[in-house]
Amino acid sequence: MTPHISDPHLAAPHGFFTREGGVSTGPFASLNCSLSSADAPEAVAENRRRAAAAIGVDQLVGLHQVHGPDVVTVDEPWQPGSGPRADAMVTRRPGIGLAIVTADCAPVLFAGPGIVGAAHAGWRGAVSGVLEAVVEAMGGQSIHATVGPCIGPAAYEVAADLRDAVLARDQSDAQFFADGRPGHWLFDLPGYCAQRLRAAGATVTVLGLDTLTDEVRFYSHRRRTLAGGGPIGHQVSIIACPTSPSR
Repeated sequence: MTPHISDPHLAAPHGFFTREGGVSTGPFASLNCSLSSADAPEAVAENRRRAAAAIGVDQLVGLHQVHGPDVVTVDEPWQPGSGPRADAMVTRRPGIGLAIVTADCAPVLFAGPGIVGAAHAGWRGAVSGVLEAVVEAMGGQSIHATVGPCIGPAAYEVAADLRDAVLARDQSDAQFFADGRPGHWLFDLPGYCAQRLRAAGATVTVLGLDTLTDEVRFYSHRRRTLAGGGPIGHQVSIIACPTSPSR
């Protein structure tokens, strides 16, 4: 089975997939699931098929992720690559895998009574309220959210623009910044996401896996940038409604 990470508190078929277990080669090796990458389309299609099969679904739906707060309700699947411009989805329909692709941003998977959700939470999306929007779209009650592999608080060096944008909303969020080089800070993205989710009424798990430092298991946009650029793959995180209610 294609390797993936799960959270026992998330009561729905799901997986936070690594970069392992696919057919892509070169800088995309091996489970690149990004439809917008320069990878061979047939390799990406096979990788996505393997990931979907690993959690027991036949089809995935994804988004044109734009770092915003919009949430889409999925009633019917759409063709690969034709998803709307948004950063989160919810569905009550079993058999559809909600797929989020990331390479440092936080994938967040949600499960509630008869409904699931998935969000792409970079700092812009998190600041703009995408996580609270998913909790609201799911009904706001008995929601568990899991913050998956993303760039870690000891690795995510940011400049004043990001810090100012976060603090403009709430000065108390200074707790998520630690001193870095002059004019720079280290930002705790998973901790910030978790705080926003708890404030929205969800219970939360943070997996605490750092995409930048774990080169074997994860793709990382920041790692690629520090290395001077070049092609990059993206890992996928997927959740689907159970075919029968949890007990």
